[in-house]
Formats: sequence, C-alpha cells, structure tokens
Amino acid sequence: MNRHMKRITLGVFDLTIITLTGLFSYLFLNPYLQLPLREIIVSQVIIVLVYGSLGFYFRLFDKINRYTSIRETIVHGLIVTAAYFTSDLFNTLFTPLSQRFTFLWYILAAVIIPGSRVAWRIIIEHKVKRNQLGEAANKPVLRTLIVGAGAGGSLFIKNLKHDPAIQIAGIVDDDKNKQKTTVFGIPVLGNTYDIKNITETFEIDQITIAIPSLPSHVLNRIVESCSELDIKLNQMPSVEDIVMGTYDVNEFKEIDVTDLLGREEVKLDMKKIASQLSGQTVLVSGAGGSIGSEICRQIIRFSPKRILLLGHGENSIYLIHRELKPIADKNKVDLIPVIADIQNRDRIFDVMAQYKPDRVYHAAAHKHVPLMEYNPTEAVKNNVYGTKNMAEGAKAAGVQSFVMVSTDKAVNPPNVMGATKRIAEMIVTGLNEEGQTNFVAVRFGNVLGSRGSVIPVFKEQIKKGGPITITDFRMTRYFMTIPEASRLVLQAGSLAKGGEIFVLDMGEPVRIVDLAKQMIQLSGSKSKDIKIVESGIRPGEKLFEELLSTEESTKEQVYEKIFVGKVNNEPLNDVLFFVKELEQLEDGKLKEQLVDFANGKLKLTTEQSNEESSLAYA
Repeated sequence: MNRHMKRITLGVFDLTIITLTGLFSYLFLNPYLQLPLREIIVSQVIIVLVYGSLGFYFRLFDKINRYTSIRETIVHGLIVTAAYFTSDLFNTLFTPLSQRFTFLWYILAAVIIPGSRVAWRIIIEHKVKRNQLGEAANKPVLRTLIVGAGAGGSLFIKNLKHDPAIQIAGIVDDDKNKQKTTVFGIPVLGNTYDIKNITETFEIDQITIAIPSLPSHVLNRIVESCSELDIKLNQMPSVEDIVMGTYDVNEFKEIDVTDLLGREEVKLDMKKIASQLSGQTVLVSGAGGSIGSEICRQIIRFSPKRILLLGHGENSIYLIHRELKPIADKNKVDLIPVIADIQNRDRIFDVMAQYKPDRVYHAAAHKHVPLMEYNPTEAVKNNVYGTKNMAEGAKAAGVQSFVMVSTDKAVNPPNVMGATKRIAEMIVTGLNEEGQTNFVAVRFGNVLGSRGSVIPVFKEQIKKGGPITITDFRMTRYFMTIPEASRLVLQAGSLAKGGEIFVLDMGEPVRIVDLAKQMIQLSGSKSKDIKIVESGIRPGEKLFEELLSTEESTKEQVYEKIFVGKVNNEPLNDVLFFVKELEQLEDGKLKEQLVDFANGKLKLTTEQSNEESSLAYA
C-alpha cells in the first residue's frame, strides 16, 4: 500500500471510530436519557470536520505508526479534544445536548483513536523482536557495558535495548550526579575507574563508548584497561557518520587511532565560507585524492553552482563523482568530472577558459617523500610545472581566489618532494602581485588516513601479526584528520587577501612509536605479541618536521587554528628563471639544485658585461 492510500485509510479509520463511539454512547445512554437524534448528527458533523481539518493540517495521517512517540500521542489526543470541545461549545450555545453523552463519546474516542496507534506500534515491535529472536537463537549474546549516561548514551541504549544479540549489563559515568541512577531501566554501576572491577564482576564481553565529547586522556585510559582485560572496545557512531549514512544510530564503530590523538572539533565560520562558495563555480584539482575528495565533500554542503572534479586518475574521479552525484542532484549542484593532467598546460588552460571557475583549490601533487627521491624529474613535472600551469591558467581565466594545498615538508626541505612544494609556494604567492586573482598557500602536516599515510601500513602489519616497522624510534610527526584539514583549507581560503602562506595549528607532535603502540592496543593485541622494530630512515626523511622556518615564524593568528607565516620569497622572475633551467638538468644535479634553491642557497645573478643571467650559490 502506498503512502497516499495509507493516509486515506487512517483518515477513514479515525472517522469510523468517531461514528461508532458516538453510536455506542447513544445506545448505552438512550434508555436513561432523552437524546435528540438531530443534535447528535450536528455534533457528529462538527467533530468530523474539525478533526479532519486539524488532522490534515498537523499531518496526523502522515505519521508512520510503528514509530509513534509519546509526543505524537499527546498531539493526537489534543486534536481529538479540540474537535469535541468545539462540538460541545456549539451545543452549549445553540442546540443543548446531554453533557454525560458528549463526555462518554469523547472519552471513548480519545482512548481508542490514539490508543490504536500505540497498540499498532506494540504489535509491530513484538513481531520484529520475535523475528530477531528467531534469527539470533544460535548467536552468542554480547554482555555490554556502556560508557556514558548522558544524551548520547540514552539514545544508544534506547536503540539497542530490544536487540536480542546485545544484553546491556550496565553503564559507567564519571558524573557523580548520575551514580546509582538508571537509564531506560539500565543501572549506572560506577565510573570509568571502576571498569576493570565491573567487567570482571558482571562478565562483560564488550565496552561501548557513548560520549561524543569524551576527553582523549580518558579514552586512552579505557583503551589501556581493555587491552589488559582482553576485551572488545567500540563506540557509538558520531552524528556526522549517521547523517552521511556511514553508520546507523544503533551500529557499533571501531575506536580509531584518530580518536586517541585529542584533536578538538573545528568550528568553522559557516557564514564567511558560504559567502565565498554559495552559487559559485569551484574547481578542485586532485579531486580523487584523500584531501581533494574531502574538500569536495565539504564544498558541496555550501550549495555552489558547479563543482569541477579535476584529476588524472579516471577511477578515482569516477568514484568521487558517483559518491557526490545524489547529493548534487538533491541540492541542484552541477557536478562535472574533468579528466586532465595538470602537466598538460594546454588542457588546463582550456578547462579554465571553458568553465571560468570563481575559486580553485589545488590539491593535486606527488606527496610520497621516498618515491620522489627516486623520481625527481616526475616530482618537478607534477609539483612545480603542474602548479605553475594551474596557477597561470587560473590567472588567465580571471579566477577570484586560488588556494594551493601545501605541506610542512616545504620548510627547510632536505628532500625533493619538500623542495618542489616550496618552489610551488614561491610561484603561487609570487603570482599574487600580478592581476586580480588572490593566490595563497595552506600548509599543514601529515593527514591521518590519507594515501601514503603510516596508518594503513601499520594496520596491515598488525593484521599479519607484526612486526611493525618504524624508520627511527625518535621520529615525530604532526597529525591531523582528513575532514579537519579540509575544513581548515576552506576556512583559510575564505580569509585570503592574497599572497599569504597560511599555517594550520597541528597541535603537539606525536612520536610514531607511540602511535604504533596505540594501534596495537586498539587491535586487541598485547604489546608483547607484536614487535616494533627500527628499519632505518628512508631517503629524504627528517626526524622532526617543522611548520615554519625561523624566518617565517609569526604569532599572527587570523582564525582559530590558522596562522599566517611571513612570506620570504625570491623575486618571481628569479623563480621562473630557475624553473625554466630545471628542464636542462639530469636527475643527479636536479635534486641538488632543487633543495639548494628551496633553502635559499642558490641565487640568480646577472653578469653586467653581457647582461646574461646565471645561478650561483649565495
């Protein structure tokens, strides 16, 4: 039965109940009272008209009965009351009718009509539970301890309570006011420090975190406790996961290492970003990559006119286009996949001229440090020439703002990848001096879960039983989640005036060896079961990363977690001269000159006698 027929059926059912309860009241009281039939018919008509009108106005017949709530039941009762009150008022003023008759009629209708919805919900829930019991008859029941008796925990418990595969044994919460209370009949047994004793006493099989804002140090402590107890640990999904459809509200989500790093939620200036993106044409290069695809997911929320998904990889562009197409269609956003190599200058200029984007986010790049040490020519082609093509193409097309996604490896770079990104920064910020386009770069550290990230490597090694390989136990890195980095890129872009290098606050650096230990704990394995070994620093790697060089350091904060570094570039003509000279260099010399120029050791000089330019060491 479709929704239209269900709506009609419910309306007819309710009006039938009104008629039948009126008839019953008449037959029941008629032997004792003189009840004028004409006045009863008038009352019937008034009640039907008022109830039907209010029912359709408040969409009473659109509700899905199996999800009837207390609030909806109260609204239903109030509508019945309003209908009978109107009828009674009319009778009092014009056609007197027995109050006992109208009261009995009202009570019967007020109980039966809303009660039918509640009864239907109980029947359906009983049927579903019986089916679940049948399916789960041969499955083990998980005795579960919930961490959190607040709003998150209450919602989670409500949705899990009738799951036959889950038996919620109790709750723990550090709020003293919640001790010795119950949530939907489930007792609060203690606080998070009592987890070990409660787990052993109540024979707990799994622990579920149901506090979205649980501090990272508390989560770390619980993870360590669960590791010692050899017990499964998970969490309820976040609101974002539920909205995006990644998880249902009653599903369990694994604790991820990103949850242990204590990154605070990024609060964006939504109005500012919306003013930059709403109704605009936005081009994202590298749209199939980790950062590029997440930037697209964030941009589409602000209802741009058009998003150009530009990338070289056919499959990755196909996947992000397929993912975003339903959202784009719903919000009337024109989503265009563009297969293009940023090294192809003519193709990039053609795309810019054809679509004339208002804003460009340039995320395409080769980012893998050791691989670029072996392939410096390819690093230059993509990171330097590709960025130059994108930036100059944007300038020629009159783009309003151009945001380049950079990296902390561009600071004092000892490697090819970092050097090419630093030179790309010089080109982008240098071009800001010419024309109407605002050119900026946004610099941040490692992104958890991105391609080439250490996280998937560690996961694979843990799955195989180890060992986990770390290049050096002293090595530290700054980490940020993909959504956080992407949101801050958008925020930085909205703040751009032109020529800046924005630096994202990455928090405290994390020792890679500590990250590995945390991932072992999360896997349910014990540290002694999986070894961690040193494999030696790879070509081009640094022990410690920096976000700003000494000359670039500044305390100027333009937004929460966003700073502006001092731009210390070589003149743009000198940079472009050096870039042109790179075409003639072989790999061995190429790497050396890239790193030296990026670090300011190689300068452009001009011979006065013949006015020829050349490169010389400072």
